[in-house]
Amino acid sequence: MSLPLALFVGALGATGLMRLAEVVVSVRRMRARPEAVVSEARLFPVMVLLHVAVVVLPIVEVVWLERPFSPIVMSLAAAVLACATGLRVWTLRSIGRAWNVRVVAPEEGTICTEGPYRWIRHPNYLVVILELAALPLLHGAWISALVLGALNALVLTQRIRTEEAMLQTIPAWRQAMTTRKRLVPGLF
Repeated sequence: MSLPLALFVGALGATGLMRLAEVVVSVRRMRARPEAVVSEARLFPVMVLLHVAVVVLPIVEVVWLERPFSPIVMSLAAAVLACATGLRVWTLRSIGRAWNVRVVAPEEGTICTEGPYRWIRHPNYLVVILELAALPLLHGAWISALVLGALNALVLTQRIRTEEAMLQTIPAWRQAMTTRKRLVPGLF
C-alpha cells in the first residue's frame, strides 16, 4: 500500500471513529431528554448509511478504479477539510451541549445566536457538506464525492425541513433566525 493510500485510509478511518464518538455523545444527551427527540424513523438510518458510505466508498473507488494520487487535488481537498474542521470546532463551541446527531428540541432559553449562528442557521450542516466533498478528493475519488454529495443534498434537504419545522414552534428561534440564511450568509 502506498503512503498516500495509507494516509487516505487513515483519514477516513479517523472520520469513522469520530462519527462513532458523536453517536455515543448524542445517545447520552438523548437519554437525559428523551421527550425532546424528534422522530426521524426513516431519515436517520439513511443518514447513518451515508456516513458509513463516506468511510467505505472512497476507498473502494480508489482501489478498484486505481485512482491516481494528485498532490494538487489533495492539497485543495485538505484545505477545504481544514476550513470545515475549523468551522466544526467553532460551531460546537458555540452550541455546546445542545449539539446532537439527532433533531432534539432545545431547552428553553438556549437558542444559540453566537459564533457562526450569527450569520447562518445551520453551520454544522455546512461542515458536513464540506467534509463529504473534501474527504473523497483527498485521493481523487471524484465519483464518490459526486454521489455522496448528491445523496447528502437529498438527506439534508429533508433533515433541515424536519429540524426547522420543530424550531419554528419556538418563538425565540423564529425571532433570531428568520432573517438568516440556512447555509451561506446572504445567499442560501
